[in-house]
Amino acid sequence: MEVENTLAKSITAAGEKASYDAACKKLLANKMILAWIMKSCLDEYRACDVHEIAENYIEGTPQIGEVAVNPDEAADAERIRGVATEDSSIGEGTITYDIRFLAAAPVSGERMRLIINVEAQNDFYPGYPIIKRGIYYCSRMISAQYGTEFTDAHYEKIKKVYSIWICMNPPKKRRNSINRYSIREENLVGDVREKRGDYDLLTAVMICLGDAEGENYSGILKLLEVLLSAERGADEKKRILQEDFSIQMTRELEREVLTMCNLSKGVEERGIEKGIEKGIVKGVLLSLKNLMNSTGWSAERAMNALQIPTSEQAAYAEELKK
Repeated sequence: MEVENTLAKSITAAGEKASYDAACKKLLANKMILAWIMKSCLDEYRACDVHEIAENYIEGTPQIGEVAVNPDEAADAERIRGVATEDSSIGEGTITYDIRFLAAAPVSGERMRLIINVEAQNDFYPGYPIIKRGIYYCSRMISAQYGTEFTDAHYEKIKKVYSIWICMNPPKKRRNSINRYSIREENLVGDVREKRGDYDLLTAVMICLGDAEGENYSGILKLLEVLLSAERGADEKKRILQEDFSIQMTRELEREVLTMCNLSKGVEERGIEKGIEKGIVKGVLLSLKNLMNSTGWSAERAMNALQIPTSEQAAYAEELKK
C-alpha cells in the first residue's frame, strides 16, 4: 500500500509539472510575447514595433512540442517530403523543440527558422553546458533543411536559425542577463570581407531571469519574469502586461495566465508537501541510528521500538544501509 501511495504521489507530481511546463510553453507561444522576445534579442527586429512583428513577420501558428530534434535515420526519407513532426528514436524517447516557428526578416523578407526553448529548472548546469545544447539545436535545424529548403549543392538557400533559451532559475551570477552566441568573421591575415549573410547562419541566445530587486530588471527580463512568476497572481500579471508592455488581454491569453497561476500554486504546494515528507523521513532515520548506536540493537528491533509500521520497515532498512 505504501509503495502504491508513493507511486501515486510521484505520478501526480509528474503530471502537475508536465501541465505546468505545457502552460509555460503555451504562454510563450503567444505571438505578442514572441514579438517582444524577437525585438529584444534579435538584431533583425530591433527597429520594429512589437505589433508589427506579431502581425507581419511571424508566419502561421507556432508549433508547440510538435517537431522532433533527433528523428531516426529511418525517417529521413519521410522528412524529405516535409517538416518532421514526430520522433520515434529508440532508447532516447521523444525529444521535441518546445516552440518552433517561421519568421520573415523585415529588410530582406527572407524566411528564418526560430525556436524558443523553455528550461524551467533549478540547475543551470544539468551535467552539461546548456549553451552547447542550444548550439546543437541550431545545427539540427540547419541540417534538417536539406530536402525541405534546399537540395543537392544549393547551400545558398540555407535559412538562418535561432535557439532562444529562457532559464527561470539560473545561478545568482547569471540572473537578469542575456547572452548571445553566433558566428563571426575574423581576419587573421589580410582584410577580406565576406557577406555576413553567408556565414551568420546560427545564433543561440540565453535569457536568464532574476527578480525585481536585481540589476538590469527591465524590458524583456521584466516581462518574462512577470509572465512566468509562480508568486504573482493573475490580476497582477494582467495589469503589468497591459500597462507596461501594451499586451492586450484577449480571452485566450487571460485564460492561459489564469491556468498558469493555478498550476504554479499546485506545484508549489506539492513541493512543500514533498519537503515535509523528506524532513520526516530524515528525522526518523536519525532517531533509528541514534537508538542503534546507543543500545547496540538491530535495525529491526529499533524500528519496532519506534513503532514504525511493518509495511514501511523494508524501505527504512534500505536507507540505513546507505
